Amino acid sequence: MELLTSPELWIAFATLLLLEIVLGIDNIVFISILAGRLPEHQQARARTIGISLALITRLLLLASLSWVIGLTAPLFTVVGQEISGRDLILLLGGLFLLVKATYEIHEHLEGADHSGGRKTASFAGVIVQILILDVVFSLDSVITAVGMVNELTIMVAAVIIAMIIMLVSAGTVSAFVNRHPTVKMLALSFLLLIGGSLIAEGLGQHIPKGYVYGPIAFSIFVEFLNLRLRSRQSKGGAAPVSLHPTFVKEPSAAATPGGGTTSP
Repeated sequence: MELLTSPELWIAFATLLLLEIVLGIDNIVFISILAGRLPEHQQARARTIGISLALITRLLLLASLSWVIGLTAPLFTVVGQEISGRDLILLLGGLFLLVKATYEIHEHLEGADHSGGRKTASFAGVIVQILILDVVFSLDSVITAVGMVNELTIMVAAVIIAMIIMLVSAGTVSAFVNRHPTVKMLALSFLLLIGGSLIAEGLGQHIPKGYVYGPIAFSIFVEFLNLRLRSRQSKGGAAPVSLHPTFVKEPSAAATPGGGTTSP
């Protein structure tokens, strides 16, 4: 009953819920981009499974708080820097984000190759990649929750509600990101930024969340203004940029049916 009547606990719950939603944005963006590599009829199912796995991972980590806290104990030392289990997970997760985001940027701008079509990702492969990042984001989220609140009930409630909000909004976020190429490039750039911050955290260099999410929020605001301006100019302006999965060399306009070229 105290949980329902204590203003301090309600404030802690609201703060933790907001933080969980903010941290969950990374997950939604990554899941949306990965699910976009699947055939259209499989994308919604991949997003649902991915977010459900994120919820299960967070709840399992909360149920084993002693193990999570134990991850902060040093495992070994490299060049005078102590590396714990948490650090190792953040390092590997950050490297994975950097590699994956760079690969996605290359594919969307250059194409899978310069002559053939882009291969469709397998459903199982996409789910495995989502699960890997779920573990990294969930670990960061749970350790943050443990540092803010002592009540397990509040942590579980905040995580579940945040995941429900993510589940409901995933389709809208995915459609918006896929509909606007510049937003997708920004999202992939954010993943690079987050990957770099995870590596820094893993090496013991704490970066306040505001330093990471502040520039992200500002960039989103600027892009929102650009989209509003583009929508007003769309009738008489140039067509928007479209990302392409492949690079197809178009035939020369001067080529003749017989294989020769015409003179200017």
